[in-house]
Amino acid sequence: MAPAAALVLGYLLGSIPFGMILTRLSGAGDLRSIGSGNIGATNVLRTGRKGLAAATLLLDLFKGWAAVALAMWLFPGDQLLAAAAAFVGHCYPVWLKFRGGKGVATFMGIALALCWPCALVYALVWLGLLATVRISSLAGIAAAISAPVSAAWFGDFSVSLLFLALALIVLWKHRTNIDRLIAGTEPRVGSKND
Repeated sequence: MAPAAALVLGYLLGSIPFGMILTRLSGAGDLRSIGSGNIGATNVLRTGRKGLAAATLLLDLFKGWAAVALAMWLFPGDQLLAAAAAFVGHCYPVWLKFRGGKGVATFMGIALALCWPCALVYALVWLGLLATVRISSLAGIAAAISAPVSAAWFGDFSVSLLFLALALIVLWKHRTNIDRLIAGTEPRVGSKND
């Protein structure tokens, strides 16, 4: 029963759409009708409310961390299942007809709980690229790709395999962004489109 419970716990935590909840509570409207329609922090930023975007990012990160931390406490040995389920819950929440976020912040929270040096690499890649090129999708994709590489570098191969699977989902969720990156039409942070 513990593996199933870890999966359910992870999915339920991961599927909480903090961006949507915060924008509605603040009177900013339905996030799915703004910008790209995505429920993540980058789209929350398009409401013009930086504080809400920061809170969304931190809460999305926290739910990934919390799913793993709680599983380590309640279901030791099943934390990788909880991590995977939290990530899937964020990207494909049942409450939103399986149309969720792209997983970048939640992935970092998972990395923080499972391999903090990997999370440090992740943050440096993500924030470094975001600060220099100001293209959110490129920064998120590069950070996600760094996770399985850094986990393998640090010798944690089971975590590296999980991170590889999560990175592939991040790439899939960013497929339209990748098309625009190739075409040179991907907007920078602060523009109105995803």
